[in-house]
Amino acid sequence: MGLAAAIGSIALLPGTAMAQAPEPVLSGGDTAFVAACSLFVMLMMLPGLALFYAGMGRAKNVLSILTQVFASAALICVLWTMVGYSLAFAENPVYGSVIGGLGKAFLNGVTQDSLVGTLPEYLYFLFMMLFAAITPPIIVGAFAERIRFSAVMIFMTVWFLVNYVPMAHMAWGGGWVFDIGAQDFAGGNVVHLNAGIAALVAAYMVGPRHGLGTPAMAPHNMTMTFTGGSMLWVGWLAFCGGCALVANGFAMLIMVNTLLGGAAGALSWMLTEWVHRRRPSTLGVVSGAIAGLVAITPACGFVSPMGAIGIGLLVSPVCVWAVESLKHRFGYDDSFDVFGVHGVGAFVGGLLTTVFATPALGGVGYLQDRSFVEQMGVQIGIMAFSIAVSAATTYIALKIADMIVGLRVSEDEEQMGLDVAAHGETGYRMS
Repeated sequence: MGLAAAIGSIALLPGTAMAQAPEPVLSGGDTAFVAACSLFVMLMMLPGLALFYAGMGRAKNVLSILTQVFASAALICVLWTMVGYSLAFAENPVYGSVIGGLGKAFLNGVTQDSLVGTLPEYLYFLFMMLFAAITPPIIVGAFAERIRFSAVMIFMTVWFLVNYVPMAHMAWGGGWVFDIGAQDFAGGNVVHLNAGIAALVAAYMVGPRHGLGTPAMAPHNMTMTFTGGSMLWVGWLAFCGGCALVANGFAMLIMVNTLLGGAAGALSWMLTEWVHRRRPSTLGVVSGAIAGLVAITPACGFVSPMGAIGIGLLVSPVCVWAVESLKHRFGYDDSFDVFGVHGVGAFVGGLLTTVFATPALGGVGYLQDRSFVEQMGVQIGIMAFSIAVSAATTYIALKIADMIVGLRVSEDEEQMGLDVAAHGETGYRMS
């Protein structure tokens, strides 16, 4: 694939179809493909992400984790419909480089006949809503087992409005990040780096769990985590592949790259763990697949299948280091290693996108006739911006939640377990 094809593919990134040629024509094939992708992304989120996290928690908190993910996703779907879609993708003649307008608030003007590219606008709205709905719940894995449910709901509302919506607009809705030509095909910055940095800030602000480091903190159900992780891998093909917004060979390349990135990440984490611990773990191989999928997300439309394998192989050892060494060195309790996998994985993936996009390694080259050094500078600059925005907005959102209801449950409630303390239920049979 040459540079011309790469430039053509950028017109198919999420959020860019609104700027396509006039008088679009509905395509039944494209509609069926993106609709199917939407359904798989929904399953990726619910129950995939929820099960992946719940298995890593303790039995007394499993329902609280499931509920936090489920309720957060439901909340974001409603907020996206009311104002999120409009602020992300409607025109704003004054502040359009940073945020969209309110012209499509409450889906004003969206009808069964309106189109975005070759798709019904309702389908485009749905697909992008699922991107929005899965991103904030990723952060749940950082503060699980010790945060008030009411604080989660307040945090998710504020973070979605002050962080995700403007970040989505800047990257996909015609904002300045899109205009500058960063190579981030399917949300490495907006979704994964953004959520990963938020997880790090949240882990510090909420504080560690009581009893951290004891055998009692071990995951209670690896079968559940394996099931959720497998659903995430399946859904990730739709998550990235659907971003083409068309059913063609380019979309299939994206799906192949996504699959291979996850496969290589799983093998790389497994081998790294095998060398250092003398045995591979189920959690390790599944975590490696997630790390590889995170890293291939920004690169999937710019690299070759061999490049995707290279990215997966290289990212997992760095994530292992972040999870096993960095976290303990700095003493933060990121419950399910959201920062170590999503934050670190997305940053490494963003750098490797530029490396493997070079034509010498089978990639498509760089936008705007840039050299490797110039494009790498753009990648680093945009990721630094994403890190700063995520850290600041997460701090603000958590502070607001803390002032209204407080962040932490009491020590007694934490010892009891949040299933009973927060929801009056239990997810396991009492002996």
